[in-house]
Amino acid sequence: LAVKDPTAVERANLLNMAKLSIKGLIESALSFGRTLDSDYPPLQQFFVVMEHCLKHGLKARKSFLSYNKTIWGPLELVEKLYPEAEEIAASVRDLPGLKTPLGRARAWLRLALMQKKMADYLRCLIIQRDLLSEFYEYHALMMEEEGAVIVGLLVGLNVIDANLCVKGEDLDSQVGVIDFSVYLKSDDDIGGKERNVQIAAILDQKNYVEELNRQLNSTVSSLHARVDSLEKSNTKLIEELAIAKNNIIKLQEENHQLRSENTLILMKTQHHLEATKVDVEAELQTYKHSRQGLDEMYNEARRQLREESQLRQDMENELVVQVSMKHEIELAMKLLEKDIHEKQDTLIGLRQQLDEVKAINMEMYQKLQVSEDAMKEKNEIIGRLEDKTNQINAAMKQLEQRLQQAEKAQMEAEAEDEKLKQEYVHKSESLQKEFSQKEKQLLQLETDLKIEKEWRQTLEDDLQKEKETVSHLRIETQEIINLKKEFLKLQEKNKQLKRICQDQEAALQELASKLSESKLKIEDIKEANKALQGQVWLKDKEATHCKLCEKEFSLSKRKHHCRNCGEIFCNACSDNELPLPSSPKPVRVCDSCHAILIQRCSSNVP
Repeated sequence: LAVKDPTAVERANLLNMAKLSIKGLIESALSFGRTLDSDYPPLQQFFVVMEHCLKHGLKARKSFLSYNKTIWGPLELVEKLYPEAEEIAASVRDLPGLKTPLGRARAWLRLALMQKKMADYLRCLIIQRDLLSEFYEYHALMMEEEGAVIVGLLVGLNVIDANLCVKGEDLDSQVGVIDFSVYLKSDDDIGGKERNVQIAAILDQKNYVEELNRQLNSTVSSLHARVDSLEKSNTKLIEELAIAKNNIIKLQEENHQLRSENTLILMKTQHHLEATKVDVEAELQTYKHSRQGLDEMYNEARRQLREESQLRQDMENELVVQVSMKHEIELAMKLLEKDIHEKQDTLIGLRQQLDEVKAINMEMYQKLQVSEDAMKEKNEIIGRLEDKTNQINAAMKQLEQRLQQAEKAQMEAEAEDEKLKQEYVHKSESLQKEFSQKEKQLLQLETDLKIEKEWRQTLEDDLQKEKETVSHLRIETQEIINLKKEFLKLQEKNKQLKRICQDQEAALQELASKLSESKLKIEDIKEANKALQGQVWLKDKEATHCKLCEKEFSLSKRKHHCRNCGEIFCNACSDNELPLPSSPKPVRVCDSCHAILIQRCSSNVP
């Protein structure tokens, strides 16, 4: 026995079931004689059979948890191929009770049957085999001829009117099981042969259902394995969450400790601030007692500081001006150097051109002398040829006279006597020979004359060319004279530029000397400022004894500070006083550096 293809058997079984369900539905609807509703059993069986036909050979789609097979994908594709199906697809998506793709597909089939366009929609779908190949295997019912047969059978359903309520119906959880008892007949109506065929078909359907159960079991096992893996990952996440909670508790404890430490530090700082406030009040009282003398010294020092800062500002402004002038002079020097280099390059180029023009002049002068010699020789040859032509003309005239004389003699001889004709035949022949010879000589002289004329023409052409070259040379000599004049002008400009450059160099030297003097002054001012800035007031606790007498300071022995060397003396040791025109009182001076001493209060403020 030939082994049958199981997919072909499945397709044949589904086709037979579709035929039976469609035939039974049409016959029962015609006998029923009214509009069908959703509770009509043959109509329910028809939707189950159509669902099985659309599921046959469907590819497994990978979803988030597992591989899923759904017929909503190819049915959703119909709205792209058939624009009238967009309304059905939109209404199916808007239904509130549908949650699964299978429920949407069932609702779509019911709406298509109510519109009486199910056959048209599926016919558009099976025509596009390349698009269906994304959803179905190559051996699926929708990819083979059985799909076209089922579409043809669906055309007969257009005679049925269906009024189905899709909105309140639970389409997601319906179980699609085919009830074969509806299509089975009794033993009286069926022969033995038909019974065997039906039993074989039922067995094939049973095998199909078993295979479907095996596939479902495999998917369930894969789902269980995935659930186990998810539980393991969940336990790991719970452990990590517990660890994170422990870390948060530890961090909260550390935060509490840090806050307690912060409060202790705040208490200590408050006590320290109170102690310092008491010290500051005592120092303020002493400062008020000695402030009058310090105000005068402070005003004088402030005035001197303003004068020195104004002097420094003036010096800095003058330095900026000098620096800007120096930059401008440097730029002018660079531009002058660039201009001088360019003019030197042009002078070198003009000298080279002058040398080339001189060489060309010498060559043209030599050529002129050679052409003048050739002209002299050609003039002599032309004179000789003219003499020859005169001689030839004279000979021609003589020959013409002789010819006339011969013709006259001939005419006289012919007139005188015919008898003497024979005698003169010989003479005439001789004369003809001489005449032919003379003609030959004449032709030769004519050819010589033509040659002489051609030679004279060539000599005249050469003479014209030489005259043109002489005119060109004259023009070039005139240009050379003009270039000499321009060269002299450039030399004069160069001399003027050199004078200007020398003057600017002298000015630059003067500016450099002034700049060096100003730089030295600025360096002296900077050193003085550094010396002033480098001194640091000693703390009041450290300065307890005089530097000279080494006695302890008191109210009678007040502190005096040198702002130059930083030494501290008492009023008894710093007796050196110096009168100043700016202050009415004499100023105390340091014994070591002779700088002005400043009286200090008990605090660190000068």
